[in-house]
Amino acid sequence: MLHIESWYGEGEPLAEALAIRMAVFVEEQAVPLDEELDGKDSVTFHLLARWSGQAVGTARLFQGETAKVGRVAVLAGVRGKAIGAALMGAAETLAATHGATLVGLDAQTTAIAFYERLAYVADGPEFLDANIPHRHMTKRLFNLP
Repeated sequence: MLHIESWYGEGEPLAEALAIRMAVFVEEQAVPLDEELDGKDSVTFHLLARWSGQAVGTARLFQGETAKVGRVAVLAGVRGKAIGAALMGAAETLAATHGATLVGLDAQTTAIAFYERLAYVADGPEFLDANIPHRHMTKRLFNLP
């Protein structure tokens, strides 16, 4: 069973979220540790997905009229189980609850099709972030609380 929790700032579950980010970004994708630990975790909302009680996915959300989702990561062993989509849905609901009308993100180009299935639209040119190709994507929020 999937459960998603959220909190603002550093909070107790942050260590679990960071462990997932380290596994996915630093170990799998070779993102430099100093780029992954950007000092912004204390000023953002975090989401943590638990599958049968185990932390398996995470994302973070910067609030504003245009919210920004980032650091979306799901552990390799549980990919393909709609955990990423559930995290994104929870992030969008949280963003709308705090007044956002648009959500933006910088998607790795290998994940663009995933975000397109969730109604995100790519805009702008491809760029490198942590030596990984990305594109900016946005989604307008409708009928969310």
